[in-house]
Amino acid sequence: MQIIDTHNHIYLPEFDADRDEVVERSLAAGVGRIMMPNIDSSSVAPMLAAEERYPGICLPMMALHPTSVKESFRDELAAVEAALSDHRYYGIGETGIDLYWDKTFVKAQTVSFRRHLELAEEHDLPVIIHARESLDLIIEVISEFGNGRVKGIFHAFPGTAEDACRVTAMGFMIGIGGVVTFRNGRQGEAAIAAGINNIVLETDAPYLAPVPFRGKRNEAAYLAYVTDKLSELLAITPAEVADRTTENARRLFRL
Repeated sequence: MQIIDTHNHIYLPEFDADRDEVVERSLAAGVGRIMMPNIDSSSVAPMLAAEERYPGICLPMMALHPTSVKESFRDELAAVEAALSDHRYYGIGETGIDLYWDKTFVKAQTVSFRRHLELAEEHDLPVIIHARESLDLIIEVISEFGNGRVKGIFHAFPGTAEDACRVTAMGFMIGIGGVVTFRNGRQGEAAIAAGINNIVLETDAPYLAPVPFRGKRNEAAYLAYVTDKLSELLAITPAEVADRTTENARRLFRL
């Protein structure tokens, strides 16, 4: 099986002690590409260092994470815009709106998200959306921006089956990861509603490890547990889950 992890922060300090081994395990598990979403200006250097160390495997994306949107967010946005002119990036991500941790900067997050949508359109890149407790607001902003102008992924899809139908109708895919293995989670229902043609695989490593590693550090090799769960939910083989989601990701990122 060939698998693409569409969302992995392998450049973070949690992997500093054994990053080479983590990549080796990922390759052995069939994960041939690891898409790396940016966080803010402080994460660019380690992210690009990972790209240089693992060429053709770790591929960078560029954006300002919504939880990093603070008073100086316009300076951070300027740095994102400059970076997009200086280096090849494979997506605009991750961006979005996060109302879970702090609602202080919701207006600034909304401005930032809209600007990222514009950048995705200007650079003809997919947008990777973080929508924690903000799905309705995110959909509203995209609708105001103009349905069909950008495509991308709703990362760690947080919505219901009905929500999955809403976002796929707008031309977006949903990112499915370790959460789908959690008991009483609703991501499985969303995956069934979306269908295999609208799903990509992701880890969000080092976060959101699947059962039986829940609460521990996540890594790309653990996507095998996600493919197994999706195989069960969608009544297709794990190999077909891997093949179809990989093709979805290749098409979206033009790999």
